[in-house]
Amino acid sequence: MSVFFGSDLRKSWTLHIGVIMLLFALQFILPAYHHGNLARIMVLTCYAMGYNILFGYTGLLSLGHALFFASGMYGMSLTVQHLGWSAGPALLAGLVAGFAVALAIGLLALRTAGVAFMIVTLMFAQAGYLAALYFGEYTRGDEGFVIQQSFRQLAGINLADPTNRYFAALILFAICVFVSLRVVQAGFGRVLVAIRENEERTRMLGYDIHRHKLAAVVLSGTMSAAAGAAYGLLFGYAGATFASVQYSIFPLLWVLLGGAGTILGPFVGTLFMFYLIDLSSGLTTAYMLIAGFALVMLTLFAPQGLVGELRRRALRWLP
Repeated sequence: MSVFFGSDLRKSWTLHIGVIMLLFALQFILPAYHHGNLARIMVLTCYAMGYNILFGYTGLLSLGHALFFASGMYGMSLTVQHLGWSAGPALLAGLVAGFAVALAIGLLALRTAGVAFMIVTLMFAQAGYLAALYFGEYTRGDEGFVIQQSFRQLAGINLADPTNRYFAALILFAICVFVSLRVVQAGFGRVLVAIRENEERTRMLGYDIHRHKLAAVVLSGTMSAAAGAAYGLLFGYAGATFASVQYSIFPLLWVLLGGAGTILGPFVGTLFMFYLIDLSSGLTTAYMLIAGFALVMLTLFAPQGLVGELRRRALRWLP
């Protein structure tokens, strides 16, 4: 059994390293349009991966993850815009902001369970969105503000340059993949899955359910905040739109499409949804109707998501 597990572990790491190497190689052959799209997709995938830790592996359905994404984005962008901080400290500020918000929300929201948890997270996210609008003097509300190119420098590297931006997005993507792999393959991740499958039995086995859930919320929120801070820095814009309800729904759709509880599911789901909307919007103004139809079909014929169905049908070792 241990040999089999070791073999699965090697195959898993080989696959994920191979995906990262493929994305590295694509940098040199993709046309400019798809090159920029893929950089954006990789950053948004990190947001979806953060969501997947909470929903896919722990079984907690949140409708307020835009609050974490926006916390990272505003933690980074406001310190740049109003305090004149450089990119490095600003990114750290975004991470700290996301960590602090996730810890506070976790301590409060985890007093509830089930549908109540979903509603509470939604209400907190809406409060964050309204706060971004109310303090429009600093955030510029829905209009947002552009981060000047002179501030988008990290260790002397110009992140506004498409090549540097792509590699920065790839590095963040690789970090999130490796963190997710380590989490789900460690004892902590297995406890999260046990909580998802049968919380009462996991409690009877002696595990501290609240502590593990809180750690999952904090990890999920911090990873989402890292994506938000990186998105603002790499693409040079921050606005209240990223704190709205639709940005809480997006990671849920991406994870469901790709496969909840899989490492590569968020990437596949984000990639699929991004290009589905991109291509259908070129055909008709009712592009969301096409996207909605595709989502319904996938829900009916691939209920576990694209990667989830692949794992169920063939590659049982996929994490």
